[in-house]
Amino acid sequence: MDPVNTIRQVCLGLPEVSERLSHGTPTWFVRDKKCFAQLWPDGHHRNDFPHLWCAAPPGSAVELIAADPDVYFRPPYVGHRGWVGVRLDTGVQADEVAEVIEDSYRIVAPKTLVARLDAAVTPG
Repeated sequence: MDPVNTIRQVCLGLPEVSERLSHGTPTWFVRDKKCFAQLWPDGHHRNDFPHLWCAAPPGSAVELIAADPDVYFRPPYVGHRGWVGVRLDTGVQADEVAEVIEDSYRIVAPKTLVARLDAAVTPG
């Protein structure tokens, strides 16, 4: 998996998402305002491995970390707000990363955009 291109493709495929550098690294925003994912391809803050930070539904960061601590971790600065870190050097599959990203988007995006996402995913 090429983390930058894979994550960029997933994030920019979500309704009204933009990308810009924040703190010197690729970061994705809903309506260019609310951050929901941040990629550290070369590591950050003593975590010298490629990783992604994402907002997480209440309680899910703790569950993910407990279930697979080799892949998931509590990131600095935002972990106390329920965000989760995903190690990208562990063989984690692209579809699993995409699921974490979509969950993050759903936490941050307004209900109208989540409804658009659901309508695009659910035929009919």
